[in-house]
Amino acid sequence: MGRGKLRIYLGAAPGVGKTYAMLSEAHRRVERGTDCVVAFVEHHDRPRTGVMLHGLEHVPRRQLEYRGGVFPEMDLDAVLARRPQVALVDELAHTNVPGSRNAKRWQDVEELLAAGIDVISTVNIQHLESLGDVVESITGVRQQETVPDEVVRRADQVELVDMSPEALRRRMAHGNIYQPDKVDAALSNYFRPGNLTALRELALLWVADRVDAYLTQYRSEHRVSRIWGSRERIVVGLTGGPEGRTLIRRGARLAEKGAGGEVLAVYIARSDGLTSASPKELAVQRTLVEDLGGTFHHVVGDDIPAALLAFARGVNATQIVLGSSRRKTWQYVFGPGVGATVARESGPDLDVHIVTHDEVAKGRGLPVARGARLGRSRRVWGWVVGVAGPPVLTALLSTVDLGLANDMLLFLALTVTAALLGGLLPALASAAGGSLLLNYFYTPPLHRWTIADPKNIVAIVIFVAVGVAVASVVDLAARRTHQAARLRAESEILSFLAGNVLRGETGLEDLLERVRETFGMESAALLERASDVEPWTCAGRVGRGRPVERPDEADVDVPVGDHMALALTGRVLPAEDRRVLAAFAAQAAVVLDRRRLQEEADRARALAEGNRIRTALLAAVSHDLRTPLAGIKAAVSSLRSEDVEWSEEDRAELLAGIEEGADRLDHLVGNLLDMSRLQTGTVTPLIREVDLDEVVPMALGGVPEGSVDLDVPETLPMVGVDPGLLERAMANLVENAVKYSPSGAPVLVAASALADRVEVRVVDRGPGVPDAAKDRIFEPFQRYGDAPRGAGVGLGLAVARGFAEAMDGTLDAEDTPGGGLTMVLTLRAAGTRPEPLHPAEPERQAS
Repeated sequence: MGRGKLRIYLGAAPGVGKTYAMLSEAHRRVERGTDCVVAFVEHHDRPRTGVMLHGLEHVPRRQLEYRGGVFPEMDLDAVLARRPQVALVDELAHTNVPGSRNAKRWQDVEELLAAGIDVISTVNIQHLESLGDVVESITGVRQQETVPDEVVRRADQVELVDMSPEALRRRMAHGNIYQPDKVDAALSNYFRPGNLTALRELALLWVADRVDAYLTQYRSEHRVSRIWGSRERIVVGLTGGPEGRTLIRRGARLAEKGAGGEVLAVYIARSDGLTSASPKELAVQRTLVEDLGGTFHHVVGDDIPAALLAFARGVNATQIVLGSSRRKTWQYVFGPGVGATVARESGPDLDVHIVTHDEVAKGRGLPVARGARLGRSRRVWGWVVGVAGPPVLTALLSTVDLGLANDMLLFLALTVTAALLGGLLPALASAAGGSLLLNYFYTPPLHRWTIADPKNIVAIVIFVAVGVAVASVVDLAARRTHQAARLRAESEILSFLAGNVLRGETGLEDLLERVRETFGMESAALLERASDVEPWTCAGRVGRGRPVERPDEADVDVPVGDHMALALTGRVLPAEDRRVLAAFAAQAAVVLDRRRLQEEADRARALAEGNRIRTALLAAVSHDLRTPLAGIKAAVSSLRSEDVEWSEEDRAELLAGIEEGADRLDHLVGNLLDMSRLQTGTVTPLIREVDLDEVVPMALGGVPEGSVDLDVPETLPMVGVDPGLLERAMANLVENAVKYSPSGAPVLVAASALADRVEVRVVDRGPGVPDAAKDRIFEPFQRYGDAPRGAGVGLGLAVARGFAEAMDGTLDAEDTPGGGLTMVLTLRAAGTRPEPLHPAEPERQAS
């Protein structure tokens, strides 16, 4: 008996149709004569899903008691005893009720598969265990029920059930997913368009990765070496030379021509590590390819064409981009080159592009760093042994006769010693001096500069060659050691610089101080000018050295673009240090640009804030002040009228109306004055922690009794707001909602918590507002009488949004499921707001 097969329908969110698709597949299999049963399917009272359950055999569920309640669960033993060919098991990530055989439903499914029963199941992308943190950051909800990714990856088939966020929200609004009393909360919380789009992207990417893994596994199992052009994969071969940037950009353009194109830049390094590639240039090219959406790969191989082709076929690439050879004409005598070899051996399924560039035929070698790489004491001792050693050894050998062969071996050992100590030059001195002494004192004819026996000539030549070879190896090893140490230091510095960027430590002065400390300079300054004829100005400076007004006055200057330079004083840096210094200079320019952009954004935000508050003030003056003024004027005119004799009760009622209108005017004028202070920056909203159930009811005084249903739980977290501004914003929202709600349909004011936010929703059942007009209804405009619905929903919304944003909140409009408009006021929970910039500044409450 073999293991059963698992098929999973994967969805981005509840309601996309996973269960419906699973039941449709079950009906198709039953029609083909397959023994298929419903082990556990939850239809959630969805009519269409319930209809699909008809005609399928159901295994009775097991009823489990837990904490005084009875819960249905899948009866695993009954399904195993029934032994169908296919079992339908919904909600793979479900947690079983305590008392079940297994803690998780996916463990029940594993037992069914082990028993040889095929299983069809469903799961949402947010229930995958590895995506828990990502889903929580998107939706603000932590998924308690999860399934290990490996369980889903081991499935024989994974089918994506996809639906656009707009279509899913329409299904939700029509009541096809949740009950009507839950629709509003679901649409405003988990089923927001942004949440659904992000979850959909996660599901599509996860399935795409699995398809790619399937293809790779199939090619490996069937030993497929030919390229399958399922999508364009362009491999860009890099040498570490400056032409790499041109090749990467060309590869990116080729990838853009095909849907789903992918760029893979690869650098082939020899296994001995003795390459002439520039680490700095490779780092720049790595950054470039990643910025263009590709990936960088580092492969080790002594046969570069073979390694490149093996890599390309391993990733199922369709094209290879190489640069024209940098070798000079005479160097082709050593072979056809990498490009020609790759093109010849690529075969018919792999296209090779040879791209010309500015470095063609300029030579492959890179500059070799000069200067001594050995310690001073070693070089001194090397010269001592190389210069004084041969005469001393000659004096010692004059006392004994060891034969010419032994004499030459001793001189050779002396030359090797000089090479090990001092490198190439002391070894050459030792070899030259030793060969002359050997010729004069020990090679017949003695004491003459001639050699009679040709064999002795060969011996002396070998002696000199061995000495030079050993010295060259020692010198090369010393250079590589120095280069490795230097590259390690450079990598540590660049890693620190990258860490600063990732941690957000982007202060210009801090960066300049780091440059000064790293290179041991007296001062560091970033200079700039607007044009070539303008004088230089200092954008930032640290250190105690002499002030530098122009780059040419500094000991070291690194240009950044055409009109910016990093200037340092203290000492002259070697050329090797300038490579890292250039990275610091580029980062300094980025920091300066970022700081200026932030300053411009702050100024633009201040201007926008001023414009927003001014429009709110105009809207309030034209709308909110008119009603009480009209009431006061009418009451005063009535009292002054001589045509009517008013009773004491009527006079008292008119006076009370005047007093009420005056109080309302005083209340509004106080708010408007505080708004004007907000505009000028002389006062900030008095933000404090308050309970919504204390403020929201106070905003309902201006609407008829019974026209509003209030649902503000006492368990909500406190919010950081200005109570006066919040009260006024809520009053405007409620008044507008009541005005446009039909008779007998009270407005619902409900509040709920979501992550670090608290939402207040004002729901009416009026005719609603088209999507195209939802932004315009917050614009301030003049309303004449009872304007039709298409002309707006009241000027008070402009005031409400201005007050909400002043408290670092938001106000948006959404459709009410079933018809109407819902205003969503989002506030930050207490403790999540930043501290005020000037806490000691006197403030007054804007109420």
